[in-house]
Amino acid sequence: MAGDTGQGKGPGGPSGARVPAHPLARKPAGDAAQNSGARNSARNPARSPLRKGAKRPLPPGEQFFTPGATGLRRAVERRSATVLVFLFHLPRWVIPVVMVALMLTGVVVTDWRGGLAVLPVLAFVLWLAYMSWPSLRAGGRLLRVALVTFLVLLAATRFGLF
Repeated sequence: MAGDTGQGKGPGGPSGARVPAHPLARKPAGDAAQNSGARNSARNPARSPLRKGAKRPLPPGEQFFTPGATGLRRAVERRSATVLVFLFHLPRWVIPVVMVALMLTGVVVTDWRGGLAVLPVLAFVLWLAYMSWPSLRAGGRLLRVALVTFLVLLAATRFGLF
């Protein structure tokens, strides 16, 4: 950067300690590192650890797959892992914007093209419901069943089945 003297940064600095070049290369040292990163990015967006083009690190979690899963669930989870990581690295606004656009098209267009627009939304919701089903309580499961039912009925009406 212009005006950056490089003091305290890397082997040539007065501290002699090596600092990684990119913020995502550093291991978080707990909540203090996260709070200081949020504070620095609020003051100076250029210092944000999530610069344009930088990929977000995966969120911390206990397990990526359902423990003890066998058969179909295990196969679906293994195949879905790549897709989930890809979707996670997309900008946060992409999936909601695409889903809302497809849903609006499905609601507004009353012929078979509206039904075609609803099908990707239905597939995405079914996939996410299947992936999250083991960790859901009764209320969450009920909401997912209601949403899938609504989408199936919407697509059916657009294809002229009702």
